[in-house]
Amino acid sequence: MPLRRICLLITFAIVTVPWYLTPGRASSSTPDTRPRIVAFGDSLTAGLGVPAEESYPAQLQRSLDALGHSYRVVNAGVSGDTTAGGLRRVPWILTNKPDLVILELGANDGLRGLSVDQTRHNLREIIQRLQEAGVGVVLAGMKLPPNYGQDYLAQFEGIYPSLAKEYRLPLIPFFLEGVGGSPSLNQADGIHPTAKGYALVVEQVLRILSPLLNAPVSRQ
Repeated sequence: MPLRRICLLITFAIVTVPWYLTPGRASSSTPDTRPRIVAFGDSLTAGLGVPAEESYPAQLQRSLDALGHSYRVVNAGVSGDTTAGGLRRVPWILTNKPDLVILELGANDGLRGLSVDQTRHNLREIIQRLQEAGVGVVLAGMKLPPNYGQDYLAQFEGIYPSLAKEYRLPLIPFFLEGVGGSPSLNQADGIHPTAKGYALVVEQVLRILSPLLNAPVSRQ
């Protein structure tokens, strides 16, 4: 992979936006009593580079509404977040009183070449704390560009199926399946999906998520 390409990957991986400024987070003065699904992740969840209404959590909300599932989706994505940052945010995540969390973290750890053992430890701690609070967890797997070397890739990508098996979690094998590496479905940085790319992400998220949801509400 050309040096310029690698630099772009790293540059966009470390962009950081405070969680309270992250686009796509719904707010309302009217209390919403629907069960909550919290999309907990980094810029891929926050929707960096697309309008808030085209982020994957916003598109997931529209899909659930159309299917008759009465849930509120909360966008808890923070651009540039790592698993360490995510671990620090768990108490705030729990203040949202989620019923389900879609956990999408680790890509920035990998792009920075951080310790695989530490990434695994952080994800394990996040999962344990969520489960101890009675929250269901769906784990989103991640992959890295091939220039990181086969040994590192194998160890990193093995984190997700291993933790899913250990904690009996529904697993999205690769969050960007069918989207990652496609120029037509990604922004100019080659990392973050376009609105169309996020629509495909939502399709595969729904395949894993749907069996966990309450029965659709009949609309007459």
